[in-house]
Amino acid sequence: MAERNLTERAEILEQEVQSLETLPARFGELEVQILQLRQEMRSEFSAVRQETGAIGTGIRDELRTEIRTLDEALRTDSRAVAEGLRAEIRAGDEETRLQMRILHEEVIARIAALQEGRPRRRK
Repeated sequence: MAERNLTERAEILEQEVQSLETLPARFGELEVQILQLRQEMRSEFSAVRQETGAIGTGIRDELRTEIRTLDEALRTDSRAVAEGLRAEIRAGDEETRLQMRILHEEVIARIAALQEGRPRRRK
């Protein structure tokens, strides 16, 4: 495989960084959707509670338990999604840092090589 020049590598790096910049926005959108879902679920559960007001306490307690279980499951799922997105962002950040280090080292090496070919200045 032919070695890519510095410009091509910088362009690739810029594209990768641009794709990573969308992750926080996607995370924010997901957060909003989860909050909306929780709000809708609360209102629906409230409506169910009102409808079951005439039902005996045993069934009502079962419904409350189920509601708590569902709410906790939703919280757990949202935490897992958030942590997954954070891990994806961290991995992308680390890849970007690695690319930047490689490019930096190459530039330093090229500058050193150019300096070796020049005669030294007298002070």
